[in-house]
Amino acid sequence: MTGRERRDHNSVPIGRRVAELRVRRGMSQQVFADRIGKSKSWVDKVERGVRSLDRYSVIQDIATVLRLDPVTLLGPRQCSSPAAPRTDGIDAIRAALVRCHHRSGRTTPPDQARQQISHAWMTYQHAHYAQLLRALPALLDTVHRAPALLVPAYRITASMLTKLDAADLAWLAADRAVTASASDPDATGAATIAVSQALRALGRDHLALTAAVTAADLPAHHAVRGTLLLEAGIAAAGGDDRRNADDLIDHAAELADRHADDTDPHHTSFGATTVHLARFLAALHLGDMAEAVCRHESAVRRDGWRRLSSEHRAAHLIDAARAYLHVGNYAAAERALVDADTIAPAETRYRPTARTVIAEVARSSPASAGMARLAALAGLTRQGAREPVDRDDPRRES
Repeated sequence: MTGRERRDHNSVPIGRRVAELRVRRGMSQQVFADRIGKSKSWVDKVERGVRSLDRYSVIQDIATVLRLDPVTLLGPRQCSSPAAPRTDGIDAIRAALVRCHHRSGRTTPPDQARQQISHAWMTYQHAHYAQLLRALPALLDTVHRAPALLVPAYRITASMLTKLDAADLAWLAADRAVTASASDPDATGAATIAVSQALRALGRDHLALTAAVTAADLPAHHAVRGTLLLEAGIAAAGGDDRRNADDLIDHAAELADRHADDTDPHHTSFGATTVHLARFLAALHLGDMAEAVCRHESAVRRDGWRRLSSEHRAAHLIDAARAYLHVGNYAAAERALVDADTIAPAETRYRPTARTVIAEVARSSPASAGMARLAALAGLTRQGAREPVDRDDPRRES
């Protein structure tokens, strides 16, 4: 492959490369979907760039079916970087989950355990992921001697694991949270939020929809019920069910309008702004990229945007960058990623999803100075890419 051909190859989004290679192998979308164990709708979304390919295990499955090396799909790859999450942190959480049925010892004072849970939520919301990864195994050990706090501990664990692309393990932790919730409807609903998120991360949108809708009738607290409806709506959109997605999010919007307050004891962030962000995600999953961009730009102008946690805002901006990338607005995609990194650096540098989007944006256009810096900090290489440019340089041609 010549240098020019390599640059052209690297500028093609990974979904389009999958489509080209699939056609070259003479496979229809349905045949290809059957061989990798996914739905035809999933394949279509990947090839159109609506759904990102950010799990290496899935990329390996695709490469096996297409009879090629995964590097051929990926182009320039991530190199090792201090910013990348260490797998031993996930392994330590896995070990803590395994130990759960074999613990004994004195009971932990409830106040001490609650303080640890409160600190863990704060750490997660501020996106201090390395610190949280180190703390979670000990937290899981502690709460098994304070059973009333099992649900929030498992929820935090599931959320962290979903962030780090360990969705199978996240589902296990979330399912444990549901089991631990016993007869408390609000706790069961809050735990099911984590279940739905893990299932969506696994690409099981229909199961995520079923779980969220079934649980939405249980909670008494409006924020839990509303968040379940939003989860269900996003899952419906992931399954191309536009009508259900709109109806479920509309129901959540009614709840947000009726209960416009700041009480959020279950750490859901539910409110009018999160409803707007859910409408954005639904449009993104349905492939309505222009609508998604409009929804994003409307949401970030709302008063409630700044009140969302650092983790929430940065995660949304990474998704917004995907939408901007799809409509060809590379400058806006770069700004979204740089802003996300400013708000919560770990969100852009730890998450496999974020690192994939950064690589895609960096390959797609001459990088601004800020974007080149972010790609370097995230440990990403840009082989064959053009030199970074300063978009604010007055000497640059318009």
